[in-house]
Amino acid sequence: MEELITRATLFLTEHGAWAGPIVGVLAFGESLAVIGLFIPATVLMIAVGGLMGSGTVDPLPVVAWAVVGAVLGDWVSYTIGRLLGPSSYRRWPLNRHRTLVARARLFFRRYGFISIFIGRFLGPVRSTIPVVAGVMEMNHRRFQLANVTSALLWVPVMFAPGYLAVKILGSVEHVSEAHLLGIGLVVAVLTVVATMVGARLLGRIDHKRRRRPARA
Repeated sequence: MEELITRATLFLTEHGAWAGPIVGVLAFGESLAVIGLFIPATVLMIAVGGLMGSGTVDPLPVVAWAVVGAVLGDWVSYTIGRLLGPSSYRRWPLNRHRTLVARARLFFRRYGFISIFIGRFLGPVRSTIPVVAGVMEMNHRRFQLANVTSALLWVPVMFAPGYLAVKILGSVEHVSEAHLLGIGLVVAVLTVVATMVGARLLGRIDHKRRRRPARA
């Protein structure tokens, strides 16, 4: 896996124009039900963040590709759950990960709308909750609201450790795993805080929507 990441990083260093499409496809794959568990998008996104910090690749198109990929990945998973219903749990690949599916179902039942937003940042259930939301026939607009807003926050967070490490240390060559770990911990804490604030705001919106009287 490390060799794969190294080769991918070297390729993007020489062909920066491909960074956006490649990261977009990886973000899409990581958001697909269960399959996302086996795609090393997070590690590569941290590496690409370092390339952004060094000026090797242009941040804006890469971020845009990543956001679109993440949104589409969750959308496809949601659509699969919506179309197949409960039978999707008995199909591959979900039938091979019953414990993971059970946790995602419990998480969704407990937190509902907010679970889509928070789940983006929880690796074990990130790629499964959208399917559960589809099976439970969650309102499409509400799903997309959480899907898009969470992607807009998740993508910069994934790039942040590599980007900040290069900006602080001056070059990619000076960045070690210890540096990434330290910056990653800081980013993780900020992410938790931001996620809690965002989830609370979204929860208030959802609560007001439910209390709003239906029009005759």
